[in-house]
Amino acid sequence: MSASGAAIDTTGKQRVDLYDLTARFAPLIILMLLVAVMSVISDGFLSSYNIFNVLRQISFTGIIAVGMTFVILTAGIDLSVGSLVALAGMVAASTAKGSRSLLEGGVTDPGGSRVLMAFLAAVAVGLLIGAFQGTLIGSAGIPAFIVTLGGLGAWRGATLLWSGGQPISSFSDDFKFWGQGFLFGAGEFRGIPIPVVVFGLFVLAGFIILKYTQYGRWIYALGGNPEAARLSGLNTTWLTASVYVISGLCCGVTAFLLTSRLNSAEQVAGQNFELDAIAAVVIGGTSLSGGKGGVVGTLIGAILIGVLKNALVILNVSPYFQPIVIGGIIVLSVFLDQLAKKRRR
Repeated sequence: MSASGAAIDTTGKQRVDLYDLTARFAPLIILMLLVAVMSVISDGFLSSYNIFNVLRQISFTGIIAVGMTFVILTAGIDLSVGSLVALAGMVAASTAKGSRSLLEGGVTDPGGSRVLMAFLAAVAVGLLIGAFQGTLIGSAGIPAFIVTLGGLGAWRGATLLWSGGQPISSFSDDFKFWGQGFLFGAGEFRGIPIPVVVFGLFVLAGFIILKYTQYGRWIYALGGNPEAARLSGLNTTWLTASVYVISGLCCGVTAFLLTSRLNSAEQVAGQNFELDAIAAVVIGGTSLSGGKGGVVGTLIGAILIGVLKNALVILNVSPYFQPIVIGGIIVLSVFLDQLAKKRRR
């Protein structure tokens, strides 16, 4: 027996690597500690109002983060999500108002709200652009970073062209309901904000797809070893394109909810959404090299970011400091992931 054999537990029980275990559950541990500290500092931190406020705030980027999880699991990236949200929201708003563009006759139905058409328009924009970018990445072989970086600027510019540089606002109550309304209310309990419910449904759907379907196993296989996945007979071109379609779908739904929530579609909508979405995925343990992670970790990462932002507001910390904190957490999360990988080798 070699000298290294002395490190084997002769009792037959597998040793627990505390370092690896800590690195794996670091986001959850940090979240629990942060909640514990803030509950002591602020009496209202754990109030139902504040909790649902935090959840509603993270639900928009959280839905996008679910789609981003699929993308990053294939070792890809989507930097265009914020700009796509702005464009899809603008199209949804002009559809709800009854005109294709403010450049073409202005608003023709200021009091009306064609909610279903607006929703379908936002989703259609997300799916079409997702399919377009996914095709360029999967079929043409252009790096995802380049395609989506170009999309970040292109879709923001398309938003300006579509709207003529003007916001669209003041929708009817049935449109605003989807971003401002509540479900499952009873008695004094107002209910759960609709964006939070939608976010939960997307997390549940993403979890089921990745864990219990063949498509989910294909995604992990593609991210773990693209060449081996191709040689095993998987259509890697189609799989690569499909995750960007999912990302586009998430952006379309988010755009509709965000426009409804703000009662306005603006050219600056969705700015920095890509940072928060990527941060939630990476902080949640999904590896940027692909093949490892899942939406449960993304959920924890999104909640951690939301709680952290809420804590900084309660502590009267400058909002300009928030991107610095989030950026630092991203770097730390990737650093811990790399250390864990080295220990497994």
